[in-house]
Amino acid sequence: MKLIVQKFGGTSVRDAERIRNVAGIIADTYKAGNRVLAVLSAQGDTTDDLIEKAREINPRASKREMDMLLSTGEQISIALCAMALEAMGLPVVSLAAWQAGIHTTSAHSDARIKSIDAERIRRELDQNKIVLVAGFQGVSRFGDVTTLGRGGSDTSAVALAAAFRADLCQIYTDVDGVYTTDPRIVPGARKLPEITYDEMLELASQGAQVLHNRSVELAKKYHVNMEVVSSLERKPGTKVKEVVKMEKTSIAGVAKDTSMARIAVVQLEHSPGVAFRMFSLLSQASINVDAIIQSIGREDGKDISFTLPKTDVEEAVRLLEEQKDALGFEQLIVDEKIAKVSIVGAGMMSTPGVATKMFEALYDANINIQMINTSEIRVSVFIDEEDVNAAMRAVHDKFFGDQL
Repeated sequence: MKLIVQKFGGTSVRDAERIRNVAGIIADTYKAGNRVLAVLSAQGDTTDDLIEKAREINPRASKREMDMLLSTGEQISIALCAMALEAMGLPVVSLAAWQAGIHTTSAHSDARIKSIDAERIRRELDQNKIVLVAGFQGVSRFGDVTTLGRGGSDTSAVALAAAFRADLCQIYTDVDGVYTTDPRIVPGARKLPEITYDEMLELASQGAQVLHNRSVELAKKYHVNMEVVSSLERKPGTKVKEVVKMEKTSIAGVAKDTSMARIAVVQLEHSPGVAFRMFSLLSQASINVDAIIQSIGREDGKDISFTLPKTDVEEAVRLLEEQKDALGFEQLIVDEKIAKVSIVGAGMMSTPGVATKMFEALYDANINIQMINTSEIRVSVFIDEEDVNAAMRAVHDKFFGDQL
């Protein structure tokens, strides 16, 4: 008997009709002779609604209390879905993360899963029950409810699949797989039958919203057999695996990220260790920096520009301004109207001229590049936010246009 882990996102359970649909998918999998462990997200915009309710009461609510509040969304979903399965006459139990034994770090709002106590879930599965687990959450060593950050239900599902050595982990969403780019922006986007863990991780990290990047990291680490499928249409999805069949193109997809901002530190003191002091200051505040560009040093100083999430800009500026004299810079220039466009593909390592092809596409579209960042399987450019959709279409057409 196979064990199948299934994860359903917020749009898949947004109302009663969708919950019954999800219950039907779970029931069909169970009736086919499989053991089923399902992870559910909060319904639709529930998390956003709860955040707004919190702001009405206390705009500066502690992260601990926010976790207590936000964790209720997933508990509503699993209870309602369990009721739908009960109505079908199927044995089912819903478990909050603390009941399911999902132990995390104590970093409220961005906790990491440390371990999973398998006893309770295994006992329920051995009784031939369908087990529904609240995604996005866990419990710290202090007994406090924690949440895993946006998209954390994907991570919950993959962690459970790894812990129980599931035969398959299916991520159900409102799209029918992983596309070469966002089909809502680029009509010519095509679905990939399969993609490597590394490519999927880069796409997720660069803004593609199909999978949470931490879930892909876990899947790769523990060799979880993973598939992205639609909860609305019964059709094959995209398999995420270690090695895929060779494709004609050297890239797997194009992603965008509009959640970034850029800070330019102007006339920074030109001396050993100044960059270390500046970035360690940000690191200690858990501010994640992406691309970094340093100008050629001059006697009177140097300029360093870097990108970071927009949500961290206010804190970063405050920290840097507090240390202005110690760091010896002249001024900070903040630009929150930038966007990142990335191409990702394992084939880039063995294919010369991929970056040039991307730059040519942007040149043809008259789009100016402000910064460039690369890895072995990725090239990212930072451009004006208003140009991001045009850039995605131009780049996608350059690489995939002759295959459509």
